[in-house]
Amino acid sequence: MEVKQFAEIEEEFIQRVHTMIWCNVATVDHKQRPRSRILHPIWEGSTGWIGTHRNSYKSKDLEHNPYVSLAYITDIMKPVYADCIAGWVDDLAQKERIWNLFKNTPPPLGYDPAPDFISPDHENFGLLKLTPWRIAIVTFPAPSHDEGQRIWRRREEG
Repeated sequence: MEVKQFAEIEEEFIQRVHTMIWCNVATVDHKQRPRSRILHPIWEGSTGWIGTHRNSYKSKDLEHNPYVSLAYITDIMKPVYADCIAGWVDDLAQKERIWNLFKNTPPPLGYDPAPDFISPDHENFGLLKLTPWRIAIVTFPAPSHDEGQRIWRRREEG
């Protein structure tokens, strides 16, 4: 079932992804091959954030194709899928804000990024902003495939 506004699924989306925490993130490389890895986003409404290494395979993949697909499947009866465009954030104030969000959010959702990245202004710390164009919240069992999922799509601007 399609929903028109993100607000219709926001509470359940945040509850599920912040409970599951880790997700599979798939990118596509320059030879059109998929590659997936497990990452730890944190969400503010419909915007996701990932603290990650700036010089990584995912960085190279994103240079070629900025689209990513996230799958939260800790509970196979209640998966969440988020298809997003990912972009690097270089603004230091924003990097510091999200660094502190990760650091000050209680575990297991929050964590101290310093052991991996040293500081928000360190050259290895990259901040990815996830802007979903489609989110699907699935619940099984359901009377039908359509009734078992709620799908929100971002409206195209312009």
